[in-house]
Amino acid sequence: MREPRELHFDTRDGSALFYRHWPALDGPGEQALLLLHRGHEHSGRLQHVVDELDLPGFAVFAWDARGHGRSPGRRGHCPGIATATGDLDTFVRHLRDRHGIAPENLVVIAQSVGAVIAATWAHDYAPPVRALVLAAPAFKVKLYVPLARPALRLRYALAGNFEVQSYVKAKFLTHDPARIASYDADPLITRAIAVNMLLGLYEAGERVVEDAAAITLPVLVLVSGADFVVHRAPQRRFFERLGSKVKAYHELPGFYHDTFGELRRSEAIGLVRAFVRKCFDAPFERPDLRTADRHGHTFDEYRRLQAPLPEGSWKIPYYAAVRAGLALGARLAESIRIGHETGFDSGSTLDAVYRNRPAGFGPPGRLIDRLHLDSAGWAGIRIRKQHVEALLADAVRALRRAGRPVRIVDIAAGHGRYVLDGLATLPEPLEAADSVLLRDYSPINVAAGRQLIAARGLAATVRFEQGDAFDRDALAALAPAPTVAIVSGLYELYPDNAPLAASLSGLAAALEAGGFLIYTGQPWHPQLELIARALASHRDGAPWVMRRRTQGELDQLVAAAGFDKCTQLIDDAGIFTVSLAVRRAS
Repeated sequence: MREPRELHFDTRDGSALFYRHWPALDGPGEQALLLLHRGHEHSGRLQHVVDELDLPGFAVFAWDARGHGRSPGRRGHCPGIATATGDLDTFVRHLRDRHGIAPENLVVIAQSVGAVIAATWAHDYAPPVRALVLAAPAFKVKLYVPLARPALRLRYALAGNFEVQSYVKAKFLTHDPARIASYDADPLITRAIAVNMLLGLYEAGERVVEDAAAITLPVLVLVSGADFVVHRAPQRRFFERLGSKVKAYHELPGFYHDTFGELRRSEAIGLVRAFVRKCFDAPFERPDLRTADRHGHTFDEYRRLQAPLPEGSWKIPYYAAVRAGLALGARLAESIRIGHETGFDSGSTLDAVYRNRPAGFGPPGRLIDRLHLDSAGWAGIRIRKQHVEALLADAVRALRRAGRPVRIVDIAAGHGRYVLDGLATLPEPLEAADSVLLRDYSPINVAAGRQLIAARGLAATVRFEQGDAFDRDALAALAPAPTVAIVSGLYELYPDNAPLAASLSGLAAALEAGGFLIYTGQPWHPQLELIARALASHRDGAPWVMRRRTQGELDQLVAAAGFDKCTQLIDDAGIFTVSLAVRRAS
């Protein structure tokens, strides 16, 4: 039996999560496996997997997810799916920095709930790991009780978070008597799961299955053929929709849910061993996504949204009714009125979303405005604002530690509210040598931004000028040279990659090595068609049709311009990402 070291790593919020490290028995141990346990369990129950895989040249790591095993937190609880995927991303970066494991030399092997977290992370973060192995991924849990999910959602909305106890007995997880006995006797088994995580796993599973084409890593999917815990149909759909060139699917007849703990688990373990070796037999490569604006699944989706609906479609009267409702709403609710007048993607609309103060004609108008401001997209925009502020603070701290000035530029700031709010939350105030330059193409936004700067008494430090965020030469000539550049909510509005490449190239020329870029993305949106069919853009009132960029596509454009991604944040709905990258030395 390989003996593990017992260690901890720090998450973004300061939690010290427990993990085990089994050093390689042969060679330098530059290749590694990362094991993610099932729901309710912990890394100690994966010792047999480490031994039975029989890959002595690989280091192996396994964590206890927060709220599980020997990691801290209320048992079975987690702030949300975004926290879980963020923890995983932080752990992979920790393995690189602490143990020298490059992501491209790492295979992630995950079961059940762990497999959903791994698949969601692969979708949302586009990590450059070697491969994924997903065993019995819990994309859709069998709840058995009719209408259980709507009932849980209603109670959560009315009463807040609460715990759901697992109904699954060990005898329905495996046929192995020893595994059944150890499960029943294990004091670290966590039978509770917080309802926010249960519902979040359902939602994450649905969007990842629907948009699995965004995942291009090599993937092995193992399906337990007699699984009492999760549905198998979504697992098959996920596999069929994967964008991976290298992928494999195996259904294991008679297996219960604990795929790697079953009596005949040598079959599953053998498939994993062969897949891992196959992935390392070939050189590491990733598909080039920089031309995804001309072909691929998001391009095809964009073309469908541009096209008129087929004659006779039920969607024609539906979206006509939505547009009529919005026209009426514009007479009553302030934020809808602003959207109608300036475009729902305009800086003025976003400023109203950031202010988040419902206004309108009497109580009905304020109620309509409140419902509009609380829609999934606008709620995500406000979380994106918080994430921009958090990564701006990270960049400022890093520059202060290096003894460098803080010179911030935002190349498409809208009214600039989110940047000014971010400055107010910085860990240290700006100094006399520091500066902030806000730019925007719209004279309306520039005028509104200057008023906001004056109202806050920041004219000595912050200035606002008109400028084109896609003018490569103008950006390259920015003076004084910025040390932090922000691009928030801009690139998502433009389908073609050539303007983005020009913009990023200009920022790379302006920033010195070691300077920071904060950029946002929108890899997913649940209301994409509604937006395209019902909302107008700021560009001549044309329909607001967006082409989604996968995080992999966006990150590759950023990397090609000369930046290395450091970290990323995302909301629980998986709509908006905010990333921090550092300018490479030429």
